[in-house]
Amino acid sequence: MKLVQTDIPDVVLIEPQVFNDERGWFMESFNEGRFHSELSKLGLPQPRRFVQDNQSCSMKGVLRGLHYQRAPHAQGKLVRVTHGAVFDVAVDIRENSPTFKQHVGVLLSADNRRMLWIPEGFAHGFVALEDNTHFQYKTTDYYVRDCEAAVCWSDPELSIVWPELEILIVNQKDQDAPLLSVSLWEGN
Repeated sequence: MKLVQTDIPDVVLIEPQVFNDERGWFMESFNEGRFHSELSKLGLPQPRRFVQDNQSCSMKGVLRGLHYQRAPHAQGKLVRVTHGAVFDVAVDIRENSPTFKQHVGVLLSADNRRMLWIPEGFAHGFVALEDNTHFQYKTTDYYVRDCEAAVCWSDPELSIVWPELEILIVNQKDQDAPLLSVSLWEGN
């Protein structure tokens, strides 16, 4: 597995080693020891252990996010696509961070098999670029409804350039999410 730091060094793109032959392909999608070792080589801390796996299926144009959980149940996420493709976004919402309010956007797909490590302190979202997109993520804490929070996906202060799609499907909860300045002020 190869770890590549993004423009926000705490957010890491993971390129797994894929073995191809006449039967198809094989890859190790996660190895805790190797993951921790590679993070250490980059000078990054080891995350808490992963305790929950989630999966969603989305049609083309579905935008989910920007979601996060507040302390004491903040979540780090290791995300990947097993079918289809997404434009995946992580926004730094750590107020004392030098990259506060900055974001990283990457293409994750079943074809490129890349994963993205998003540590605690980031809001996360994605838009599905293909129908029947399967998105999986491991989290470092359990989902707790009372700690659930969101930031408006179209917050002008964040300047996220989402892919232009014919139709964008955003549920009411995500449409009503507050701007980052309001979300942090309200403790969302």
